[in-house]
Amino acid sequence: MTTNIFVNLPTNDLERSKAFYAALGTSLNPQFTDENAACIVWDENVFFMVLRREFFATFTDKPIGDPATSLAVSTAFSCDSRADVDRIVEAGLAAGGTEPRPAQDLGFMYSRDLDDPDGNSLGFLYMIPEAVEQGPDAYLAGQGEGAA
Repeated sequence: MTTNIFVNLPTNDLERSKAFYAALGTSLNPQFTDENAACIVWDENVFFMVLRREFFATFTDKPIGDPATSLAVSTAFSCDSRADVDRIVEAGLAAGGTEPRPAQDLGFMYSRDLDDPDGNSLGFLYMIPEAVEQGPDAYLAGQGEGAA
């Protein structure tokens, strides 16, 4: 089964959002981008639809929350290394994002959070491959560190 993931994110400034996500290394699909929305291509199966708040509201009868003040969703991405986590978060910070909390290093996993300029939350993490295979408790026990 092929699955594509579309994450819809509200924005107050579509051009600012497009520039922010471009700084993270994404591309734009012009076929699904107009004055109301931008289709941000993360990879061949993951897309962000960054939508002007007014346009986003046409897809639901529920109120659209303000991601700057309350978190409804945090989208997390695995990376190939700690350096990749740091690289992408630093690029996001340079493009106007914020880091809402310090990096977490759990021994088997390293992660950093990044909020886009509207406050939408993104997480980036690297997990040691053996910890993925064995599970974190077994991996840490084998390292002589005990369970987390």
